[in-house]
Amino acid sequence: MMNVSDKFIFRFVAGISIFVFLVVVLLNRKILPAPAVSPALLYFFPKLNAFLNGACSVLLVLSLYFIKHGQVPWHKRLNIAAFCLSSLFLVSYILFHWLGPETIFGDFNSDGILSPEESTAIGRSRTIYLIILITHIILAAGVLPLILLSFYRGLQMQVEKHKKLVRWTFPIWFYVTVSGVIVYILISPYYNF
Repeated sequence: MMNVSDKFIFRFVAGISIFVFLVVVLLNRKILPAPAVSPALLYFFPKLNAFLNGACSVLLVLSLYFIKHGQVPWHKRLNIAAFCLSSLFLVSYILFHWLGPETIFGDFNSDGILSPEESTAIGRSRTIYLIILITHIILAAGVLPLILLSFYRGLQMQVEKHKKLVRWTFPIWFYVTVSGVIVYILISPYYNF
């Protein structure tokens, strides 16, 4: 049975997760008007996002290494750093998708339309890109509550509950960070700011 503290944490995590999801959807769908920004700033965001995802991937692997070797303080520090970088990534991601134009994989002439000729030219690579992108997006949306709950359990030293959550959280979070870098590498030739 859950105690009052656990109920509060679950509600808090659900609230934060829903809020973040709604903000991402609203700003990504261009529902709110975006101010004009310089192309140099827009070009900076995707590179920053890829760097932050890559750094998180490294931190997560190092964190796993340290916990496997009984180094709990280093495990905690690295996870907190990964969480901070992921939070910074989220802010940067939201800003980029709010301020920047949509980029279409395979749109060689940057007219915002994937013509039949462009589609033929890129072939199956677009399907591979979309599979990676869609799984990345779905898992990124779902991993936030797992990360928050894992952090709560870990910081409270509820080791067994933390371990049960992390069996799911770690591989999903790691996939999201690695696939984020892959998505950037695949889409970056089509950025035209």
